[in-house]
Amino acid sequence: MSNSFLPYGRQSIDQADIDAVTDVLRGDWLTTGPAVREFEQDFEAATGAPHARACSNGTTALHLALAASGLGRGDVAIVPAITFMATANAARYCGAEVVFADVDAQTGLMTAATLQDAIDRAGGRVQAVLPVHLAGQVCDMPAIEPLARAAGAVVVEDSCHAIGTTTPWGEVGNCAHADAATFSFHPVKTIAAGEGGLVTTARADTARQIEILRSHGIERDPGRHERQEDEPWWHEMQALGWNFRLSDIQAALARSQLRRLAAFKARRQALAAAYDGALDGLAPVVQPIARVPGNDACLHLYAARIDFAAAGLTRSQVMSGLREHGIGTQVHYIPVSDQPYYRARYGQIDLPGARHYYERTLSLPLYQGMSDDDPVRVVEALKMVMAL
Repeated sequence: MSNSFLPYGRQSIDQADIDAVTDVLRGDWLTTGPAVREFEQDFEAATGAPHARACSNGTTALHLALAASGLGRGDVAIVPAITFMATANAARYCGAEVVFADVDAQTGLMTAATLQDAIDRAGGRVQAVLPVHLAGQVCDMPAIEPLARAAGAVVVEDSCHAIGTTTPWGEVGNCAHADAATFSFHPVKTIAAGEGGLVTTARADTARQIEILRSHGIERDPGRHERQEDEPWWHEMQALGWNFRLSDIQAALARSQLRRLAAFKARRQALAAAYDGALDGLAPVVQPIARVPGNDACLHLYAARIDFAAAGLTRSQVMSGLREHGIGTQVHYIPVSDQPYYRARYGQIDLPGARHYYERTLSLPLYQGMSDDDPVRVVEALKMVMAL
């Protein structure tokens, strides 16, 4: 059992990761070069996705996936209220309006029922649906996809929490029930690149459009130019794109980390099982997040459900008490619909499932470098703080 401070999440870097980055630094490419394509190919193999395209972070992955799918001004995107705000913001970057869907109160996930409710509130006028695979658990995509298709919407899975999770329809990111899926490689995620993101898709045209948009909208393939002349320097800006590229330095680190995904998953599952055991007997005041049947989940977060009111404590008091014991926690997430920007744009929205989930969730430390006994340390501290 460690005595050091436990943050809620952190990266795990080994010598192989350092060597991979050093090799790039000693080579000819620092920005987008061969290491990026090698990482993309490895990610395709790991997820079963036909196409993977890397980019600068998880937010730009969402932006690129939506822009490449044609989402634009005046369109409507449905986003669950429980997510990081980037999911909704990416739709707004494209000029679309957002309709927030409620979530299951016990898992925080969009469901077929909450999606249908949001579609109805949107008047059936929907161009994109963005299910969020929260904490590493996956939405019921076989139930969600038909509703989205019936509304005429593309489906973009926000999979930033769920790399490594296996479902009955395969690995997260294979796009079996979606047009695209997006990933993040922020240091608190399972795989770290410092910053980094990626889009998987089954559509070759979407992958090609992402390649163009992530690099200023520039087309360098002479066979695709309007001007077919022998001028090797010639390039054409064929769309208004952005500089959303990933560097070879980041790609090398992410690729090295990807090789350890199976070990990372096993470690996170073992730590989650230790938490589950340590929390046994504390229900209904404290209990693990409800688990989704059929998910072989690689949890990004260990979210505990806590009835703070029943314990006679505020969440702030519990978080402060845990910090005094050297334990960091976080809240994932404040409903995005409650953020001042969105409340000013759309008004106050009553989403009881999101409200219930938000008011009772607290993310406890979960990362590969924790010791076997650290979950017990965290729960024992929680018992002391809450007098359980």
